[in-house]
Amino acid sequence: MSQEDVAQLLARIAGALERLAPPPRAPDFSAAEAFVWRAAGGAFHPVRRVNRVDLALLKGVDRQRDMLLANTSRFAQGLPANNALMWGARGMGKSSLVKSVHGALADKGLKLIEIHREDIEALPALLGALAKAPFRFIVFCDDLSFDGAETSYKALKTALEGGVEGRPDNVLFYATSNRRHLLPRDMMENESATAIHPGEVIEEKISLSDRFGLWIGFHNCSQDDYLAMVFGYADHFGLNAPEATIRAEALEWSITRGGRSGRVAWQFVQDLAGRLGKELS
Repeated sequence: MSQEDVAQLLARIAGALERLAPPPRAPDFSAAEAFVWRAAGGAFHPVRRVNRVDLALLKGVDRQRDMLLANTSRFAQGLPANNALMWGARGMGKSSLVKSVHGALADKGLKLIEIHREDIEALPALLGALAKAPFRFIVFCDDLSFDGAETSYKALKTALEGGVEGRPDNVLFYATSNRRHLLPRDMMENESATAIHPGEVIEEKISLSDRFGLWIGFHNCSQDDYLAMVFGYADHFGLNAPEATIRAEALEWSITRGGRSGRVAWQFVQDLAGRLGKELS
């Protein structure tokens, strides 16, 4: 095969790849306050009704709420702010907090863009599309982590802070994870065991979390915090039942679930509302 034939073949392959993964098509961002971006189609899908609760209903995470709200408020005003990583215990409201904080500031023109974990490698293309829009954006990835031999975390590192262009001024990246460093310990240990300079491998993995200027930890809640969550929801939705009954049933519910968290509290409240014939709206 001649060099000319090879060049033509490569050109056809490049064209086919561009058709399979078209660049993101920027929609009318004024049409909704939140969008889901799917890399496969290169499109933003508007979310007509964001699944979230009022910020005042999030109990037991006051410090975390204040930190994220302050950071996001500064960003919405055009002031410097940090990428944020919410990490820690399951079910303690990490993703709920992101959506609720956005809801509290959506009237300031702040948009929420959800990117799925499997599309992280295409994050640079997404940021490029948002940079051209006359809005400010929170790009949000829920349950972000990396396993095995994945290398897409390198694209995330570059997109957040390391590239020549840098992160667009009108974009912040928020992520939630059960892991503080996003990568499992055994993954770091396996790679460092075969590396010439093991310490450098570990440093490279940890440096991913360093791209997030704001780390917000979530820990398992106490019984008092758990009950405060339950009664906060019950009062808000008008679930009229004796306080002693709600307390006893909520504690029993947490025992059957093997733990206490904001998610467990919400699941109990849904069960209670169903038994009382009340809608949660």
